[in-house]
Amino acid sequence: MSNSKIFFEAQQWAFSFIKKAGLDPSAADLLLYGEMNFSATEFLMNLRKEVPEKKWQHFKKNVELYCQGWPAQYLLGNAYFYGLNLKVTSATLIPRPETEELVDWIISGNERTTKKVADIGTGTGAIGLALKSQLPSWQVSLTDISEAALAVAQENAVNLGLDVSILRGDLLAPLTDGPYDIIVSNPPYISQNEQNEMDKSVLEHEPHLALFAADNGLAFYRRIAQQVSSYIHVNSKLYLEIGYAQGKQVVGIFKEAFPQAEVTLKRDITAHDRMVRVIFK
Repeated sequence: MSNSKIFFEAQQWAFSFIKKAGLDPSAADLLLYGEMNFSATEFLMNLRKEVPEKKWQHFKKNVELYCQGWPAQYLLGNAYFYGLNLKVTSATLIPRPETEELVDWIISGNERTTKKVADIGTGTGAIGLALKSQLPSWQVSLTDISEAALAVAQENAVNLGLDVSILRGDLLAPLTDGPYDIIVSNPPYISQNEQNEMDKSVLEHEPHLALFAADNGLAFYRRIAQQVSSYIHVNSKLYLEIGYAQGKQVVGIFKEAFPQAEVTLKRDITAHDRMVRVIFK
């Protein structure tokens, strides 16, 4: 007797299985569309067709792993960010929607002229590649200390046909052709003592190198403040993603290091402090 299922049945089974586990059942669609490389429209066109057996078995396994705490993006090997389909692996953080707001902020203030840009601690390449995709004339460099993360960023750049420089090293150190008009970073900013507040799937599966920072999560902001002078000119801009409770401290770090600079704190769509911009004077 056949165990085969049509797509509608596969979707309903996954929805129910995930709901029983107390998790977000919308992941059923994410995993099923990802398994088949379907758009929502393509899924509807195939509702009554049979799921190929190998695909069904793999999809079932992914649903079970998702219910054990694996992020759906790692199971599928990709995530969408700013309209780009990016490869993700366990060596990279999964790009977050809040970070898209940082990209929006950068574009909205700088789109009229060509810029030389560095994305520091790039991971998948999400920020730098999103900027390059929107503003092709910009000269974009991506840096990361992790060789495995940079390999993912390189693959994403090639897959998307985006011409960027890939540089390995710690923070700003690999940058050699400054000064830069824009430097952006979403550095590790979670304090070790915040682990008990974190989502279990993040803690167990995402790379700790890209999550945690010493000094209550502020270590990388202090290091960038100490190093950035060598890589900027008057009116260069630094954009940073921050933890929701770090606004005052990060603003303070840069006001102390650069008393003449214009330092702006910006909230995300959920009204949390999320971004800081420094315009150097």
